[in-house]
Amino acid sequence: MDDLVIGMAGSGGDGIVSAGESLIAAAAYEGYHAMMTKSFGSQVRGGESSCRVRLSTRRVHNPGSTLDVAVALNWEDFLRFGAELPVSGSTVVIYESRTGVAPDKIPLVGVAPKEVFAVPISDIAKQAAGTEKAKNTVVLGLIAGWFGIAREAILRGLRKKFIKKGEELVASNERAFTMGEQWAREHPLQTPRMMDKAASHAGKKMLIDGNDMCAAAAIFSGCQFFGGYPITPSTEIMQFFTREVWKYGGAVLQAEDEIAGVGAALGASIAGKKAMTATSGPGLSLKTEIMGLASIAELPLVIVDVQRGGPSTGLPTKPEQADLFAAAFSAHGDVLRPVLAPTSVADTFDITVEAFNLAEKYQTPVLILSDQEVAQRKETVDPIDTARFTVIDRKLPTEAELKDYHRFKLTEDHVSPISHPGMKGGNYQGAGIEHNESGNPTASGKMHATMNDKRFKKLKPLQRRRDLHRIEGNPSAPLALVAWGSVAGVAKEAFDRAVAEGLDVKLFVPLLVWPIAEEIYRDFFASVKGGIVAELSHQGQLYRMLRMYVDVPAGVTSFCRSGANPIQPLEVVAKLREASMALQTPPQIPSEE
Repeated sequence: MDDLVIGMAGSGGDGIVSAGESLIAAAAYEGYHAMMTKSFGSQVRGGESSCRVRLSTRRVHNPGSTLDVAVALNWEDFLRFGAELPVSGSTVVIYESRTGVAPDKIPLVGVAPKEVFAVPISDIAKQAAGTEKAKNTVVLGLIAGWFGIAREAILRGLRKKFIKKGEELVASNERAFTMGEQWAREHPLQTPRMMDKAASHAGKKMLIDGNDMCAAAAIFSGCQFFGGYPITPSTEIMQFFTREVWKYGGAVLQAEDEIAGVGAALGASIAGKKAMTATSGPGLSLKTEIMGLASIAELPLVIVDVQRGGPSTGLPTKPEQADLFAAAFSAHGDVLRPVLAPTSVADTFDITVEAFNLAEKYQTPVLILSDQEVAQRKETVDPIDTARFTVIDRKLPTEAELKDYHRFKLTEDHVSPISHPGMKGGNYQGAGIEHNESGNPTASGKMHATMNDKRFKKLKPLQRRRDLHRIEGNPSAPLALVAWGSVAGVAKEAFDRAVAEGLDVKLFVPLLVWPIAEEIYRDFFASVKGGIVAELSHQGQLYRMLRMYVDVPAGVTSFCRSGANPIQPLEVVAKLREASMALQTPPQIPSEE
Protein backbone atom coordinates (compact mmCIF):
# COMPACT_ATOMS: atom_id res chain seq x y z
CA MET A 1 0.00 0.00 0.00
CA ASP A 2 1.15 3.54 -0.68
CA ASP A 3 -1.64 5.21 1.29
CA LEU A 4 -3.16 4.16 4.62
CA VAL A 5 -5.93 5.78 6.69
CA ILE A 6 -6.29 4.68 10.31
CA GLY A 7 -9.14 5.78 12.61
CA MET A 8 -9.19 5.12 16.35
CA ALA A 9 -11.74 5.88 19.06
CA GLY A 10 -12.09 5.29 22.77
CA SER A 11 -12.95 6.95 26.05
CA GLY A 12 -11.10 9.93 27.48
CA GLY A 13 -8.01 8.56 29.21
CA ASP A 14 -7.57 5.63 26.82
CA GLY A 15 -4.69 7.48 25.14
CA ILE A 16 -6.18 7.33 21.65
CA VAL A 17 -4.91 10.75 20.62
CA SER A 18 -1.55 10.02 22.23
CA ALA A 19 -1.29 6.84 20.15
CA GLY A 20 -2.08 8.82 17.01
CA GLU A 21 0.58 11.38 17.84
CA SER A 22 3.17 8.65 18.42
CA LEU A 23 2.23 7.03 15.11
CA ILE A 24 2.38 10.20 13.01
CA ALA A 25 5.66 11.29 14.62
CA ALA A 26 7.25 7.93 13.84
CA ALA A 27 5.90 7.94 10.28
CA ALA A 28 7.19 11.46 9.69
CA TYR A 29 10.60 10.41 10.98
CA GLU A 30 10.59 7.55 8.47
CA GLY A 31 9.91 10.00 5.64
CA TYR A 32 6.18 9.47 5.06
CA HIS A 33 3.81 12.30 4.26
CA ALA A 34 1.35 12.30 7.11
CA MET A 35 -1.70 14.05 8.47
CA MET A 36 -3.58 13.60 11.74
CA THR A 37 -6.92 15.00 12.82
CA LYS A 38 -8.37 14.61 16.30
CA SER A 39 -11.87 14.96 17.66
CA PHE A 40 -13.33 14.98 21.15
CA GLY A 41 -16.64 15.01 22.87
CA SER A 42 -17.45 18.42 24.32
CA GLN A 43 -17.33 17.23 27.92
CA VAL A 44 -14.87 19.03 30.21
CA ARG A 45 -13.61 15.69 31.54
CA GLY A 46 -13.97 12.20 30.14
CA GLY A 47 -16.16 11.53 27.15
CA GLU A 48 -15.14 10.06 23.82
CA SER A 49 -12.05 10.90 21.80
CA SER A 50 -10.82 9.89 18.38
CA CYS A 51 -8.07 10.48 15.90
CA ARG A 52 -7.54 9.79 12.24
CA VAL A 53 -4.03 9.32 10.82
CA ARG A 54 -3.30 9.26 7.12
CA LEU A 55 0.12 8.05 5.95
CA SER A 56 1.29 8.13 2.36
CA THR A 57 4.37 7.88 0.21
CA ARG A 58 3.15 10.99 -1.66
CA ARG A 59 1.82 14.35 -0.57
CA VAL A 60 -1.70 14.32 0.86
CA HIS A 61 -4.20 17.19 0.88
CA ASN A 62 -6.86 15.91 3.28
CA PRO A 63 -7.37 13.31 6.04
CA GLY A 64 -8.69 10.71 3.59
CA SER A 65 -12.01 9.02 2.92
CA THR A 66 -13.19 5.72 4.40
CA LEU A 67 -10.88 4.02 6.87
CA ASP A 68 -8.44 1.31 5.87
CA VAL A 69 -8.10 0.43 9.56
CA ALA A 70 -10.65 1.07 12.32
CA VAL A 71 -9.72 0.64 15.98
CA ALA A 72 -12.52 0.61 18.57
CA LEU A 73 -11.57 0.35 22.25
CA ASN A 74 -15.30 0.41 22.93
CA TRP A 75 -18.17 0.47 20.48
CA GLU A 76 -20.29 3.12 22.18
CA ASP A 77 -17.55 5.73 21.79
CA PHE A 78 -16.62 4.65 18.26
CA LEU A 79 -20.18 4.94 16.99
CA ARG A 80 -20.54 8.45 18.42
CA PHE A 81 -18.20 9.73 15.71
CA GLY A 82 -20.43 8.50 12.88
CA ALA A 83 -19.36 9.95 9.53
CA GLU A 84 -16.03 11.11 10.97
CA LEU A 85 -14.83 7.48 11.11
CA PRO A 86 -16.53 5.80 8.12
CA VAL A 87 -16.07 2.04 7.67
CA SER A 88 -16.42 0.30 4.30
CA GLY A 89 -16.15 -3.18 2.84
CA SER A 90 -12.38 -2.78 2.53
CA THR A 91 -11.76 -1.81 6.17
CA VAL A 92 -9.87 -3.94 8.69
CA VAL A 93 -11.66 -3.59 12.03
CA ILE A 94 -9.77 -4.09 15.30
CA TYR A 95 -11.68 -3.95 18.57
CA GLU A 96 -11.35 -4.76 22.24
CA SER A 97 -12.53 -8.34 22.81
CA ARG A 98 -13.53 -7.44 26.39
CA THR A 99 -16.59 -5.72 24.89
CA GLY A 100 -18.07 -9.21 24.56
CA VAL A 101 -19.23 -8.65 20.99
CA ALA A 102 -18.68 -11.52 18.54
CA PRO A 103 -16.80 -10.62 15.35
CA ASP A 104 -19.90 -11.39 13.26
CA LYS A 105 -22.11 -9.24 15.52
CA ILE A 106 -20.21 -5.94 15.57
CA PRO A 107 -22.62 -2.97 15.57
CA LEU A 108 -21.78 -1.56 12.14
CA VAL A 109 -25.17 -1.55 10.48
CA GLY A 110 -25.26 -1.92 6.72
CA VAL A 111 -21.57 -2.62 6.16
CA ALA A 112 -19.48 -5.81 6.16
CA PRO A 113 -15.79 -4.96 6.83
CA LYS A 114 -13.16 -6.94 4.97
CA GLU A 115 -11.66 -8.43 8.15
CA VAL A 116 -12.57 -8.20 11.84
CA PHE A 117 -10.28 -8.93 14.80
CA ALA A 118 -11.39 -9.12 18.43
CA VAL A 119 -8.14 -8.48 20.32
CA PRO A 120 -7.63 -8.77 24.10
CA ILE A 121 -6.00 -5.34 24.15
CA SER A 122 -6.54 -4.66 27.87
CA ASP A 123 -5.29 -8.10 28.86
CA ILE A 124 -2.14 -7.73 26.77
CA ALA A 125 -1.50 -4.31 28.30
CA LYS A 126 -1.96 -5.65 31.84
CA GLN A 127 0.32 -8.60 31.17
CA ALA A 128 3.04 -6.53 29.52
CA ALA A 129 3.00 -3.35 31.59
CA GLY A 130 1.01 -4.19 34.70
CA THR A 131 -1.62 -1.57 33.79
CA GLU A 132 -4.37 -1.13 31.25
CA LYS A 133 -3.05 2.38 30.60
CA ALA A 134 -0.69 0.79 28.07
CA LYS A 135 -3.62 -0.11 25.76
CA ASN A 136 -2.66 2.59 23.30
CA THR A 137 0.87 1.20 23.07
CA VAL A 138 -0.53 -2.27 22.37
CA VAL A 139 -2.57 -0.75 19.53
CA LEU A 140 0.61 0.74 18.06
CA GLY A 141 2.19 -2.71 18.15
CA LEU A 142 -0.80 -4.25 16.37
CA ILE A 143 -0.67 -1.64 13.61
CA ALA A 144 3.09 -1.99 13.19
CA GLY A 145 2.81 -5.77 13.09
CA TRP A 146 0.07 -5.92 10.48
CA PHE A 147 1.10 -3.01 8.27
CA GLY A 148 4.87 -2.78 8.72
CA ILE A 149 4.86 0.85 9.81
CA ALA A 150 7.92 2.51 11.34
CA ARG A 151 8.66 -0.06 14.04
CA GLU A 152 12.00 1.32 15.16
CA ALA A 153 10.81 4.91 14.98
CA ILE A 154 7.80 4.12 17.20
CA LEU A 155 10.04 2.46 19.79
CA ARG A 156 12.43 5.40 19.63
CA GLY A 157 9.48 7.74 20.20
CA LEU A 158 8.22 5.73 23.17
CA ARG A 159 11.63 5.93 24.79
CA LYS A 160 11.81 9.66 24.24
CA LYS A 161 8.30 10.11 25.63
CA PHE A 162 8.71 8.05 28.82
CA ILE A 163 12.42 8.26 29.68
CA LYS A 164 11.91 11.16 32.11
CA LYS A 165 9.58 8.92 34.11
CA GLY A 166 12.12 6.15 34.44
CA GLU A 167 13.54 3.14 32.67
CA GLU A 168 10.88 0.79 34.03
CA LEU A 169 8.09 2.74 32.34
CA VAL A 170 10.07 2.71 29.10
CA ALA A 171 10.61 -1.04 29.37
CA SER A 172 6.96 -1.78 30.18
CA ASN A 173 5.74 0.19 27.15
CA GLU A 174 8.29 -1.52 24.93
CA ARG A 175 6.93 -4.88 26.15
CA ALA A 176 3.36 -3.75 25.44
CA PHE A 177 4.33 -2.70 21.92
CA THR A 178 6.23 -5.94 21.26
CA MET A 179 3.37 -8.12 22.54
CA GLY A 180 0.87 -6.24 20.37
CA GLU A 181 3.17 -6.70 17.39
CA GLN A 182 3.55 -10.40 18.17
CA TRP A 183 -0.24 -10.88 18.46
CA ALA A 184 -0.64 -9.39 14.99
CA ARG A 185 1.96 -11.73 13.55
CA GLU A 186 0.28 -14.74 15.14
CA HIS A 187 -3.07 -13.66 13.67
CA PRO A 188 -2.15 -12.50 10.15
CA LEU A 189 -4.41 -10.64 7.78
CA GLN A 190 -6.05 -12.83 5.17
CA THR A 191 -4.94 -10.28 2.58
CA PRO A 192 -1.54 -8.86 3.58
CA ARG A 193 -1.42 -5.05 3.49
CA MET A 194 2.13 -3.87 4.11
CA MET A 195 2.89 -0.18 3.63
CA ASP A 196 5.43 0.70 0.97
CA LYS A 197 8.62 2.21 2.29
CA ALA A 198 8.88 5.98 2.14
CA ALA A 199 10.86 7.16 -0.87
CA SER A 200 13.67 8.82 1.04
CA HIS A 201 14.80 10.15 4.39
CA ALA A 202 16.39 13.13 2.65
CA GLY A 203 15.12 16.54 3.62
CA LYS A 204 13.84 17.29 7.08
CA LYS A 205 10.14 17.89 7.63
CA MET A 206 8.29 19.69 10.37
CA LEU A 207 5.40 18.05 12.20
CA ILE A 208 3.15 20.87 13.34
CA ASP A 209 -0.50 21.89 13.71
CA GLY A 210 -2.27 24.90 12.26
CA ASN A 211 -2.59 26.89 15.47
CA ASP A 212 1.13 26.70 16.21
CA MET A 213 1.90 27.56 12.59
CA CYS A 214 -0.36 30.62 12.83
CA ALA A 215 1.30 31.88 16.01
CA ALA A 216 4.79 31.29 14.62
CA ALA A 217 3.94 33.22 11.46
CA ALA A 218 2.52 36.10 13.52
CA ILE A 219 5.75 36.41 15.50
CA PHE A 220 7.75 36.23 12.26
CA SER A 221 5.57 39.06 10.91
CA GLY A 222 6.58 41.25 13.84
CA CYS A 223 3.56 40.79 16.09
CA GLN A 224 4.55 41.89 19.58
CA PHE A 225 1.24 41.74 21.40
CA PHE A 226 -1.45 39.13 21.79
CA GLY A 227 -4.62 39.89 23.72
CA GLY A 228 -7.16 37.15 24.05
CA TYR A 229 -9.28 34.76 26.03
CA PRO A 230 -9.16 30.94 25.96
CA ILE A 231 -11.76 29.34 23.70
CA THR A 232 -11.80 26.00 21.90
CA PRO A 233 -10.41 25.39 19.30
CA SER A 234 -8.14 28.47 19.14
CA THR A 235 -6.50 28.41 22.58
CA GLU A 236 -3.22 26.90 21.36
CA ILE A 237 -2.44 30.15 19.53
CA MET A 238 -2.38 32.04 22.81
CA GLN A 239 -0.42 29.23 24.46
CA PHE A 240 2.25 29.40 21.75
CA PHE A 241 2.52 33.17 22.16
CA THR A 242 2.80 32.76 25.91
CA ARG A 243 5.76 30.41 25.46
CA GLU A 244 7.55 32.23 22.66
CA VAL A 245 6.76 35.91 22.08
CA TRP A 246 8.69 37.20 25.11
CA LYS A 247 11.89 36.05 23.39
CA TYR A 248 11.21 38.69 20.73
CA GLY A 249 10.30 41.54 23.06
CA GLY A 250 6.55 40.88 22.94
CA ALA A 251 3.82 40.41 25.52
CA VAL A 252 0.62 38.42 26.07
CA LEU A 253 -2.49 39.45 28.00
CA GLN A 254 -4.93 36.70 28.90
CA ALA A 255 -7.88 39.00 29.50
CA GLU A 256 -10.98 38.52 31.62
CA ASP A 257 -13.21 38.14 28.57
CA GLU A 258 -13.30 38.29 24.78
CA ILE A 259 -14.08 41.99 24.60
CA ALA A 260 -11.19 42.95 26.86
CA GLY A 261 -8.83 40.75 24.83
CA VAL A 262 -9.53 42.44 21.51
CA GLY A 263 -9.66 45.86 23.20
CA ALA A 264 -6.17 45.35 24.57
CA ALA A 265 -4.92 44.23 21.15
CA LEU A 266 -6.38 47.34 19.54
CA GLY A 267 -4.73 49.45 22.24
CA ALA A 268 -1.38 47.91 21.35
CA SER A 269 -2.01 48.77 17.70
CA ILE A 270 -2.77 52.41 18.63
CA ALA A 271 0.58 52.38 20.44
CA GLY A 272 2.32 51.42 17.20
CA LYS A 273 2.72 47.67 17.73
CA LYS A 274 1.54 44.86 15.49
CA ALA A 275 -1.17 43.07 17.45
CA MET A 276 -3.37 40.00 17.25
CA THR A 277 -6.24 38.22 18.93
CA ALA A 278 -7.73 34.76 18.38
CA THR A 279 -11.14 33.31 19.10
CA SER A 280 -13.93 31.11 17.79
CA GLY A 281 -17.52 31.84 16.78
CA PRO A 282 -19.05 32.99 20.10
CA GLY A 283 -16.01 35.16 20.79
CA LEU A 284 -16.15 36.69 17.32
CA SER A 285 -19.65 37.93 18.12
CA LEU A 286 -18.37 39.68 21.25
CA LYS A 287 -15.44 41.26 19.39
CA THR A 288 -17.62 42.86 16.72
CA GLU A 289 -17.91 46.31 18.34
CA ILE A 290 -14.14 46.70 18.76
CA MET A 291 -13.65 45.53 15.18
CA GLY A 292 -15.93 48.37 14.11
CA LEU A 293 -13.78 50.78 16.12
CA ALA A 294 -10.66 49.46 14.37
CA SER A 295 -12.35 50.04 11.01
CA ILE A 296 -13.40 53.65 11.58
CA ALA A 297 -10.12 54.52 13.37
CA GLU A 298 -8.23 52.82 10.50
CA LEU A 299 -6.00 50.75 12.76
CA PRO A 300 -4.17 47.52 11.85
CA LEU A 301 -5.42 44.46 13.73
CA VAL A 302 -5.38 40.72 12.97
CA ILE A 303 -8.24 38.58 14.31
CA VAL A 304 -8.13 34.79 13.99
CA ASP A 305 -11.47 32.96 14.08
CA VAL A 306 -10.97 29.21 14.35
CA GLN A 307 -14.42 28.12 13.23
CA ARG A 308 -16.34 25.40 15.00
CA GLY A 309 -19.91 24.13 14.79
CA GLY A 310 -22.49 26.76 15.72
CA PRO A 311 -24.60 28.65 16.55
CA SER A 312 -23.94 29.52 20.20
CA THR A 313 -21.81 26.87 21.95
CA GLY A 314 -22.82 24.49 19.17
CA LEU A 315 -20.20 21.82 18.50
CA PRO A 316 -17.11 23.32 20.15
CA THR A 317 -14.77 20.47 19.19
CA LYS A 318 -15.87 19.95 15.57
CA PRO A 319 -15.04 21.81 12.33
CA GLU A 320 -17.47 23.93 10.33
CA GLN A 321 -17.27 26.76 7.77
CA ALA A 322 -20.31 28.67 8.93
CA ASP A 323 -18.73 31.90 10.25
CA LEU A 324 -18.22 33.45 6.81
CA PHE A 325 -21.33 35.61 7.03
CA ALA A 326 -20.30 36.73 10.52
CA ALA A 327 -16.77 37.57 9.39
CA ALA A 328 -17.94 39.59 6.40
CA PHE A 329 -21.18 41.17 7.61
CA SER A 330 -21.24 41.34 11.42
CA ALA A 331 -20.84 45.08 11.69
CA HIS A 332 -22.99 48.11 12.32
CA GLY A 333 -22.66 50.66 9.55
CA ASP A 334 -20.84 50.22 6.27
CA VAL A 335 -17.68 48.24 6.91
CA LEU A 336 -15.37 46.34 4.57
CA ARG A 337 -12.64 44.20 6.07
CA PRO A 338 -10.52 41.52 4.37
CA VAL A 339 -11.16 37.88 5.26
CA LEU A 340 -8.51 35.25 4.45
CA ALA A 341 -8.80 31.47 4.80
CA PRO A 342 -5.96 28.93 5.00
CA THR A 343 -6.52 25.57 3.33
CA SER A 344 -3.86 23.57 5.19
CA VAL A 345 -1.36 23.71 8.02
CA ALA A 346 1.39 24.59 5.57
CA ASP A 347 -0.32 27.60 4.01
CA THR A 348 -1.48 28.88 7.41
CA PHE A 349 1.99 30.45 7.65
CA ASP A 350 1.57 32.26 4.33
CA ILE A 351 -1.96 33.38 5.13
CA THR A 352 -0.97 34.77 8.54
CA VAL A 353 1.94 36.75 7.12
CA GLU A 354 -0.40 38.06 4.42
CA ALA A 355 -2.97 39.06 7.04
CA PHE A 356 -0.44 41.18 8.92
CA ASN A 357 0.80 42.73 5.68
CA LEU A 358 -2.73 43.67 4.62
CA ALA A 359 -3.59 45.02 8.08
CA GLU A 360 -0.50 47.23 8.09
CA LYS A 361 -0.71 48.31 4.47
CA TYR A 362 -4.40 49.22 4.48
CA GLN A 363 -4.74 50.14 8.18
CA THR A 364 -7.66 47.80 8.70
CA PRO A 365 -8.75 44.82 10.77
CA VAL A 366 -8.13 41.56 8.88
CA LEU A 367 -9.79 38.27 9.76
CA ILE A 368 -8.23 34.84 9.32
CA LEU A 369 -10.94 32.17 9.04
CA SER A 370 -9.32 28.92 10.04
CA ASP A 371 -11.38 25.98 11.33
CA GLN A 372 -11.01 23.21 13.88
CA GLU A 373 -9.66 20.73 11.36
CA VAL A 374 -6.88 22.90 9.92
CA ALA A 375 -6.09 24.49 13.28
CA GLN A 376 -5.71 21.32 15.32
CA ARG A 377 -4.64 18.75 12.77
CA LYS A 378 -0.98 17.88 12.46
CA GLU A 379 0.79 17.67 9.12
CA THR A 380 4.25 16.95 7.86
CA VAL A 381 5.35 20.12 6.10
CA ASP A 382 8.56 21.32 4.52
CA PRO A 383 10.57 23.83 6.55
CA ILE A 384 9.44 27.40 5.93
CA ASP A 385 11.67 29.38 3.59
CA THR A 386 11.28 32.75 5.30
CA ALA A 387 13.48 34.44 2.68
CA ARG A 388 10.56 34.39 0.23
CA PHE A 389 8.43 36.69 2.40
CA THR A 390 8.35 40.48 2.48
CA VAL A 391 7.10 41.90 5.76
CA ILE A 392 5.20 45.18 5.44
CA ASP A 393 5.00 47.85 8.13
CA ARG A 394 2.47 50.65 8.40
CA LYS A 395 3.02 53.96 6.58
CA LEU A 396 4.46 56.54 9.00
CA PRO A 397 4.24 60.32 8.49
CA THR A 398 7.30 62.14 7.21
CA GLU A 399 8.83 65.06 9.10
CA ALA A 400 7.13 67.44 6.71
CA GLU A 401 3.74 65.78 7.22
CA LEU A 402 4.10 66.04 10.98
CA LYS A 403 4.36 69.83 10.81
CA ASP A 404 0.66 70.01 9.96
CA TYR A 405 -0.47 66.46 10.68
CA HIS A 406 -3.82 65.21 9.35
CA ARG A 407 -4.26 61.65 10.52
CA PHE A 408 -7.04 60.82 8.04
CA LYS A 409 -5.69 62.85 5.15
CA LEU A 410 -7.32 62.12 1.79
CA THR A 411 -4.56 60.63 -0.36
CA GLU A 412 -4.30 59.20 -3.85
CA ASP A 413 -4.26 55.59 -2.58
CA HIS A 414 -6.74 56.42 0.23
CA VAL A 415 -4.24 55.32 2.92
CA SER A 416 -3.08 58.01 5.36
CA PRO A 417 0.23 58.08 7.29
CA ILE A 418 -0.35 56.85 10.86
CA SER A 419 1.47 58.17 13.92
CA HIS A 420 1.75 56.67 17.38
CA PRO A 421 1.92 58.13 20.89
CA GLY A 422 5.22 59.91 21.56
CA MET A 423 5.79 60.86 17.94
CA LYS A 424 6.45 64.59 17.97
CA GLY A 425 3.74 66.42 16.06
CA GLY A 426 1.73 63.23 15.60
CA ASN A 427 -1.03 63.96 18.08
CA TYR A 428 -4.58 63.44 16.85
CA GLN A 429 -7.98 62.67 18.28
CA GLY A 430 -8.76 59.01 17.77
CA ALA A 431 -12.25 57.79 18.59
CA GLY A 432 -15.15 55.75 17.31
CA ILE A 433 -17.03 58.82 16.22
CA GLU A 434 -16.95 59.96 12.62
CA HIS A 435 -14.20 62.51 11.96
CA ASN A 436 -12.69 64.85 9.42
CA GLU A 437 -9.17 64.59 8.00
CA SER A 438 -7.64 65.88 11.23
CA GLY A 439 -9.55 63.40 13.37
CA ASN A 440 -11.91 65.96 14.84
CA PRO A 441 -15.48 64.75 15.41
CA THR A 442 -18.06 65.66 12.78
CA ALA A 443 -21.76 65.20 12.23
CA SER A 444 -21.53 66.19 8.57
CA GLY A 445 -23.26 63.76 6.25
CA LYS A 446 -20.98 64.89 3.44
CA MET A 447 -17.83 64.16 5.45
CA HIS A 448 -19.25 60.81 6.59
CA ALA A 449 -19.81 59.85 2.94
CA THR A 450 -16.29 60.98 2.07
CA MET A 451 -14.73 58.90 4.86
CA ASN A 452 -16.82 55.84 3.99
CA ASP A 453 -15.62 56.23 0.41
CA LYS A 454 -12.02 56.46 1.63
CA ARG A 455 -12.28 53.32 3.77
CA PHE A 456 -13.80 51.28 0.93
CA LYS A 457 -11.69 52.54 -1.95
CA LYS A 458 -8.36 51.77 -0.26
CA LEU A 459 -9.21 48.05 -0.50
CA LYS A 460 -10.05 48.06 -4.23
CA PRO A 461 -6.55 46.89 -5.29
CA LEU A 462 -6.93 43.88 -3.00
CA GLN A 463 -9.86 42.56 -5.00
CA ARG A 464 -7.71 42.43 -8.14
CA ARG A 465 -4.89 40.35 -6.63
CA ARG A 466 -4.85 37.07 -8.53
CA ASP A 467 -2.11 35.62 -6.32
CA LEU A 468 -4.69 35.30 -3.53
CA HIS A 469 -6.65 32.73 -5.56
CA ARG A 470 -5.53 29.30 -6.80
CA ILE A 471 -6.84 28.22 -10.18
CA GLU A 472 -6.01 24.87 -11.82
CA GLY A 473 -7.20 23.04 -14.90
CA ASN A 474 -8.19 23.81 -18.47
CA PRO A 475 -9.03 27.55 -18.61
CA SER A 476 -11.86 26.76 -21.04
CA ALA A 477 -13.33 23.88 -19.03
CA PRO A 478 -17.16 23.77 -18.85
CA LEU A 479 -17.14 22.29 -15.33
CA ALA A 480 -16.17 24.24 -12.22
CA LEU A 481 -15.21 23.15 -8.71
CA VAL A 482 -14.97 25.90 -6.08
CA ALA A 483 -13.95 25.25 -2.47
CA TRP A 484 -12.31 27.13 0.39
CA GLY A 485 -10.71 26.48 3.78
CA SER A 486 -10.25 22.89 4.90
CA VAL A 487 -12.60 21.58 2.17
CA ALA A 488 -10.13 22.87 -0.45
CA GLY A 489 -7.85 19.88 0.29
CA VAL A 490 -10.76 17.53 -0.37
CA ALA A 491 -11.53 19.44 -3.58
CA LYS A 492 -7.92 19.23 -4.73
CA GLU A 493 -7.89 15.43 -4.48
CA ALA A 494 -11.32 15.25 -6.10
CA PHE A 495 -10.13 17.53 -8.91
CA ASP A 496 -7.09 15.30 -9.59
CA ARG A 497 -9.31 12.20 -9.64
CA ALA A 498 -11.87 13.84 -11.92
CA VAL A 499 -9.25 15.00 -14.41
CA ALA A 500 -7.67 11.52 -14.38
CA GLU A 501 -10.98 9.96 -15.41
CA GLY A 502 -11.48 12.45 -18.22
CA LEU A 503 -13.77 15.12 -16.79
CA ASP A 504 -13.06 18.58 -18.18
CA VAL A 505 -13.07 20.55 -14.94
CA LYS A 506 -11.21 23.46 -13.42
CA LEU A 507 -10.62 24.25 -9.74
CA PHE A 508 -10.93 27.61 -7.94
CA VAL A 509 -9.68 27.99 -4.36
CA PRO A 510 -9.95 31.51 -2.91
CA LEU A 511 -7.53 32.40 -0.15
CA LEU A 512 -9.16 35.83 -0.02
CA VAL A 513 -12.80 34.95 0.58
CA TRP A 514 -13.98 38.53 1.24
CA PRO A 515 -14.30 40.98 -0.39
CA ILE A 516 -15.41 38.97 -3.41
CA ALA A 517 -12.88 39.27 -6.26
CA GLU A 518 -15.59 39.95 -8.82
CA GLU A 519 -13.38 40.32 -11.89
CA ILE A 520 -11.38 37.14 -11.15
CA TYR A 521 -14.53 35.07 -10.59
CA ARG A 522 -16.14 36.47 -13.77
CA ASP A 523 -13.12 35.39 -15.80
CA PHE A 524 -13.19 31.94 -14.18
CA PHE A 525 -16.90 31.38 -14.79
CA ALA A 526 -16.82 32.67 -18.39
CA SER A 527 -16.51 29.16 -19.90
CA VAL A 528 -18.44 27.35 -17.16
CA LYS A 529 -21.81 25.72 -17.67
CA GLY A 530 -21.99 23.48 -14.59
CA GLY A 531 -20.26 22.43 -11.40
CA ILE A 532 -20.37 22.84 -7.63
CA VAL A 533 -19.29 25.05 -4.76
CA ALA A 534 -18.30 22.68 -1.93
CA GLU A 535 -18.28 23.85 1.69
CA LEU A 536 -19.00 22.66 5.21
CA SER A 537 -21.95 24.86 6.16
CA HIS A 538 -25.68 24.24 6.17
CA GLN A 539 -26.49 27.28 4.02
CA GLY A 540 -23.56 27.15 1.60
CA GLN A 541 -22.43 30.60 2.63
CA LEU A 542 -19.71 31.24 0.01
CA TYR A 543 -22.07 30.11 -2.74
CA ARG A 544 -24.68 32.63 -1.58
CA MET A 545 -22.11 35.43 -1.33
CA LEU A 546 -20.85 34.70 -4.84
CA ARG A 547 -24.37 35.03 -6.20
CA MET A 548 -24.62 38.48 -4.60
CA TYR A 549 -21.71 39.81 -6.66
CA VAL A 550 -21.10 37.48 -9.62
CA ASP A 551 -23.28 36.04 -12.36
CA VAL A 552 -22.79 32.43 -11.30
CA PRO A 553 -23.82 30.07 -14.16
CA ALA A 554 -27.15 28.39 -13.56
CA GLY A 555 -25.59 24.93 -13.73
CA VAL A 556 -23.27 25.64 -10.78
CA THR A 557 -24.95 24.44 -7.58
CA SER A 558 -24.13 24.37 -3.89
CA PHE A 559 -22.80 21.15 -2.36
CA CYS A 560 -22.87 21.83 1.36
CA ARG A 561 -23.60 20.20 4.70
CA SER A 562 -23.39 20.99 8.39
CA GLY A 563 -20.18 20.63 10.40
CA ALA A 564 -18.86 17.33 11.77
CA ASN A 565 -20.13 15.61 8.59
CA PRO A 566 -16.99 15.51 6.44
CA ILE A 567 -17.16 15.91 2.68
CA GLN A 568 -15.23 13.12 0.97
CA PRO A 569 -13.27 13.39 -2.32
CA LEU A 570 -15.28 10.62 -3.98
CA GLU A 571 -18.52 12.45 -3.19
CA VAL A 572 -17.20 15.54 -4.93
CA VAL A 573 -16.17 13.49 -7.98
CA ALA A 574 -19.66 11.98 -8.10
CA LYS A 575 -21.21 15.45 -8.05
CA LEU A 576 -18.94 16.53 -10.91
CA ARG A 577 -19.98 13.46 -12.91
CA GLU A 578 -23.63 14.42 -12.37
CA ALA A 579 -22.91 17.97 -13.53
CA SER A 580 -21.13 16.61 -16.60
CA MET A 581 -24.04 14.32 -17.48
CA ALA A 582 -26.49 17.19 -17.08
CA LEU A 583 -24.58 19.12 -19.73
CA GLN A 584 -24.77 16.20 -22.12
CA THR A 585 -28.54 15.75 -21.85
CA PRO A 586 -30.11 16.86 -25.16
CA PRO A 587 -32.68 19.64 -24.93
CA GLN A 588 -36.28 18.49 -24.98
CA ILE A 589 -38.01 19.21 -28.30
CA PRO A 590 -41.68 20.14 -27.97
CA SER A 591 -43.95 17.62 -29.66
CA GLU A 592 -45.82 18.72 -32.76
CA GLU A 593 -49.08 17.93 -31.01
